[in-house]
Amino acid sequence: MAFWTVREELSNAEKLRRSYYELLRDELDQFVLQYALIDSYNNFINSNSAYPFVEMRELKPRARIPNIEYEKQNALLLVFLEDSIPPVHKKYIRFFDVNKTTKVNLLHAKTLPLSGKFDRNQKHLESVHFYSFLKRLLPVDYALLIQRDRAAKTKFRYVLSHFHVRVDWPIADAAENLAQSLRYISKDLYERGDKYAEDVQKKFFEYYGVPVTVGGRRTAAIVAAQYLKQLPCIATVYVGSSESRALLRISERGSSKSILVMLTKKEVTQITESNNIALRTFTKNYVIAKKGKKSVCIFQNTYQYTDHSRKPDDGRMREINPDSYWLTVGDQYILPKPGVWQYAPIPVNMIYA
Repeated sequence: MAFWTVREELSNAEKLRRSYYELLRDELDQFVLQYALIDSYNNFINSNSAYPFVEMRELKPRARIPNIEYEKQNALLLVFLEDSIPPVHKKYIRFFDVNKTTKVNLLHAKTLPLSGKFDRNQKHLESVHFYSFLKRLLPVDYALLIQRDRAAKTKFRYVLSHFHVRVDWPIADAAENLAQSLRYISKDLYERGDKYAEDVQKKFFEYYGVPVTVGGRRTAAIVAAQYLKQLPCIATVYVGSSESRALLRISERGSSKSILVMLTKKEVTQITESNNIALRTFTKNYVIAKKGKKSVCIFQNTYQYTDHSRKPDDGRMREINPDSYWLTVGDQYILPKPGVWQYAPIPVNMIYA
């Protein structure tokens, strides 16, 4: 059973809200890909630095990522909810009056170079200035929160309500919550001993497709994703780090990673011929940059859960096997450039090729 309310159980009004949310999320996907990947690539190029392309082995489940921070790689942590978070959850998701996206708060935090009139509507997703506003706030520490605007009584409206949002739910509690739902423990994380508790926490990181040694933003992202399962709505968490050089997206569909890849002329020819796409069409709609005869594109892979990371059909308690994989590589695509309307992702097999 899903942790959120599936479409068939929604009222007609709620179905409309779900559709509107998904439409806005599609647009947000495009913006975040641009910011996290393409803008980062341009940061390196403009400073005459070589871009550190991600190796395919780094996308495999349980892969280890080189522990190197790249300052020119844009980092972000963004949470987008279908509904809004009730105030009772402020204990662990820290959104208060002091970090609302008001002019006073933004000036006090020295987050925006504000001068003159402040457009209070720019924080709403339907505003023409929203993405400029969002881009200025993304470098801020901790998370940005976009949620339903409860003040709008007559329509479904979404607002970037808070910045500098801390996720303070302990990792142990998040791992415990996941293990309970998957029937690996009944009540307490340590009910089967310290070693078992350690294995549970390692599996928590694996469940979301990140190494157990990851830094702050990615840890906060997966903890937030687990915590938000307590709400009867869908949520999407985007996180990019200067270490991974990848955009991790966590939603009700699971996890996916997007990176930049450099394709040789031979690889491009194989892709275009096998998918019956003209080379000119591919270059115009899928190539974000050229480097000599090579093409830079956006590659995305999704992850699928194994039986070990799904609830057992019989609902019985079971025991964790540390050697069992919780994720497998799912679909793999070359994505069209952000903003391309007509062309769909191209299926490829690159991780295990």
